[in-house]
Amino acid sequence: MRKLSKLQVQLMIALVAALLFIPGLGAVHLFDWDEINFAEIAREMLATNNWLQPQIGYVPFHEKPPLFMWMQAGSMSAFGVNEFAARLPNALCGIITLLVLFRIGMRMRGRLFGLLWVLAYVGSILPHLYFRSGIIDPWFNLFIFLGFLAFIHMSDTAVSADLSSRQKNIAAALAGLWLGLAVLTKGPVGILIPALGALVYWVMNRFRLYVSIPRVLLMFAVLLIVPGIWFGADLLQNGPTFITAFFWRQVAMLSSEDAGHGGFIGYHFVVLLIGCFPASIFALQEMLKRARPPLSVLDCARTDKGAQAAGQQPDNGQPDNGQLTTDNRQLTTPALSAVEGDNYRKWMLILFWVVLILFSLVQTKIVHYSSLAYFPLTFLAALQLEHLWNGGRATLWSRLLMGAIGTLFALVTLLLPYLGMHPELLAPLLKNDAFAQGNLMAEVHWTGWEALAGVWMVVILYLGHRFFSRAEYRSGIISLFGGTALFVTITLYYFINNIEGYSQRAAVEFFQQRQGENCYVITKNYKSYAQWFYSLTPPLTDPHAYSEEWLLHGEVDRPVYVVCKVTSAEEVATIPTLKEIGRKNGFVFWKRQAP
Repeated sequence: MRKLSKLQVQLMIALVAALLFIPGLGAVHLFDWDEINFAEIAREMLATNNWLQPQIGYVPFHEKPPLFMWMQAGSMSAFGVNEFAARLPNALCGIITLLVLFRIGMRMRGRLFGLLWVLAYVGSILPHLYFRSGIIDPWFNLFIFLGFLAFIHMSDTAVSADLSSRQKNIAAALAGLWLGLAVLTKGPVGILIPALGALVYWVMNRFRLYVSIPRVLLMFAVLLIVPGIWFGADLLQNGPTFITAFFWRQVAMLSSEDAGHGGFIGYHFVVLLIGCFPASIFALQEMLKRARPPLSVLDCARTDKGAQAAGQQPDNGQPDNGQLTTDNRQLTTPALSAVEGDNYRKWMLILFWVVLILFSLVQTKIVHYSSLAYFPLTFLAALQLEHLWNGGRATLWSRLLMGAIGTLFALVTLLLPYLGMHPELLAPLLKNDAFAQGNLMAEVHWTGWEALAGVWMVVILYLGHRFFSRAEYRSGIISLFGGTALFVTITLYYFINNIEGYSQRAAVEFFQQRQGENCYVITKNYKSYAQWFYSLTPPLTDPHAYSEEWLLHGEVDRPVYVVCKVTSAEEVATIPTLKEIGRKNGFVFWKRQAP
């Protein structure tokens, strides 16, 4: 087989990632709340030419800094105000993330490990899925992870033992840069998580100082400069209102249950175990029983050290010409020191548990809150995959758990099309929820071909069982993770439009019909951002237009459209100025004529 250079491998990763993440980005409406929230902020930046202060409904938005919305607004400038442009920044983040993982993994343990880390990430369900979304977290997590790694390298640990003082200073500046960008993306939690990780390592290090104070000061100086440029400009232009409101909003999100998103304390453990299938199985195995290099790899390492002592070039799996071959010896793990390997693994475990415990304690439970854990989780999984690739053995319980979770995904994707074609089977379960019953009435066309996603998962599980039971782990790893990456793509292709058809499409289509009409559009008794984004609401010129009371009872200058859920229809019907003009799929539409 022809050898591949390091550049060719990275081009191949980028091409595969682009094919997985970019096609179909605009095939379905953005979802409330987060996707539409951020996209609407970006749209309003373009509509008002105010790129400094985020706003929603043309009112200052105090919850998030603007970096991600700047990316979306730039994308919309190039591709128009649409779903594709809103999601494209995260697709590009996916390409960059996989390249970063390969390069970091290659430096840590060799090219094989870098490739397996990439495979574990892109071949797991939630890590893959998030790069096809329009939420903040993919970029936020990448910045934190890069800052966390730079902090490790600026410290005086075994990981950075071979780095010069100048290299550690550069690492300190980079740590400040990446963490500053994280703060500019989502706020102070971008500092909180790495700080907690550093604190845990300090405790585990028996309170011995392991990082130079001047480097810490350098890191914080750069960190403060990055968001400080924007904070300072906002302070000069708008005063302390945004900064104050932003601070207290972050406190509220960490200290109270937000917007009904509560959950039990083990919520994120379940999310990571099931949502990060199949990488979570191998990561769990690595946590319970650390992978050790097989004897052949240890022998190779000893041979390399002997060659170095004799002044010869070691054969460590990374030829000088940067080429990748299929030769078994060249794919084995390079000879890292045991202490250095232990430190990388320790840092990743610290990051994983800090994220998991922190967001288990936080009252608000939302799936993507624990998404930073995808990096250490897939790192730990890659250690096990490398172990299996080089001659290790999988445990029986991990194979059984892999089969159980995979079967769950197969059953769901096999049953959903059948239930979609027979909604009467679900109706008795929803008899106490009028809105859900209305959702079921949506005209969603199921063909039965959607079950192909479930069939594909069955094929993946069969191949995984066949290869793993025969200890053909290399074929099993490729089929399992490569197959799961395709499973995500197939599932999105067949299901996402239908799911959106039940949940919100009726309201979104109503908002789209208001585009170009001189009117006001609001929702009543439920929170949404879709009325602004999909009706392309222009900047409001009348200050009264921000008041619901005025829109419903005041001297309005144009028609007012109101959307509510069927569960609020009786209450809204008591408003004398409104007239019902239609109902669809659990939503009720009203209109108030201008006097």
